[in-house]
Amino acid sequence: MYLWTLLINLTRCKDKIHFAKRKIFRELFFAKRKFMTKKERLEALIAHYSDGKPTRFAKRIGVAPSTISTWMARDTFDYDLLFAKCEMISPEWLLTGKGAMLKTAVQEQHITTQQRTPMINIQTAKYVDNMQKGIPLIPFSAMAGALKGEVSVLEYECEHYVVPAFRNAFFLIPVSGDPMIPTYRSGDIVACQRIPMSSLFFQWNRPYVLDTEQGAIIKRIKPGSDKQHIRIISDNPDYDPFELPLTAIYSVGLVIGIIRLE
Repeated sequence: MYLWTLLINLTRCKDKIHFAKRKIFRELFFAKRKFMTKKERLEALIAHYSDGKPTRFAKRIGVAPSTISTWMARDTFDYDLLFAKCEMISPEWLLTGKGAMLKTAVQEQHITTQQRTPMINIQTAKYVDNMQKGIPLIPFSAMAGALKGEVSVLEYECEHYVVPAFRNAFFLIPVSGDPMIPTYRSGDIVACQRIPMSSLFFQWNRPYVLDTEQGAIIKRIKPGSDKQHIRIISDNPDYDPFELPLTAIYSVGLVIGIIRLE
């Protein structure tokens, strides 16, 4: 009986040593490499949200199990879908494989204190022929004219939509590129209010549309190093913040809502 108990204890110790070695190896491996591949990120998500079961995870996010297998084989995944379906996921980790998988308390505090932009579905926007009743949807290339209030851009050259949720919007504009994901995706439409330059006042950490020396941008605004500068922030951590002098800004619009095309 004593020998049998000793054998069981030795086996348990061996298992603990084995798992400890695996843990140390993974920590050293990732510390040296400093990032996880997309396949490894996907495996981590499956382990955390679905107990390591790919089929259950596929059902959770609304895709076929074969889609998960394809992502694994190709070392890829749908960023927007995973971010939307996996609560508390860190956007930086999901994008880059760096840092912690889940949001820290500090990150969560930042997100909850940051004002969220109201979002509606495209079905709630109604196309109208009467430009006096609708909000103009302008192309990104014409944004500078819209911010300045040029009548030719706002009234005669654009489609117009009635959007009850954003009736105070001055114009609508499509989002292009990925600098502001996950908040704004390429193809989204943002509703904006024009801010007169004569009474310009920034609400820190809110998203704005800016007409600048380098072209039109949609960014989040924070205080700069002095009163003559503002700090330009992208929600996508792959894009570094930078400072912009106020003299380089020609016109400004405040983003008050998002229309998602799905």
